[in-house]
Amino acid sequence: MTSPMERLQEKLTKEVLWIYILSLLKERPMYAYELKNKIKEKFGFEPATVSSYVVLYKLEKEGYVTAEWQESETGKPSRKYYALTEKGGKLLKEGTDFIENMVEKLKS
Repeated sequence: MTSPMERLQEKLTKEVLWIYILSLLKERPMYAYELKNKIKEKFGFEPATVSSYVVLYKLEKEGYVTAEWQESETGKPSRKYYALTEKGGKLLKEGTDFIENMVEKLKS
């Protein structure tokens, strides 16, 4: 049985993975596996690899990110890099504004 805190952490991390992805893509374009590792490094949780790909696919389909294949200069396979669109930047701002507003209300 999960505790209330464990359920909260699940809801605010893995269930809204899109906001973490958009936040990282604001910095620079990245490929899916790199995003997964950066989420663990920066935000302290590790999403499932499949989840990252599913979320990226949906974000791309809805126009929040674009994707472009890039050839490797070191002979490694090409990678699909994702970049934040203007629409994605607006969604990220709306999402972070919403979270900040809720935190302010909880603290007051």
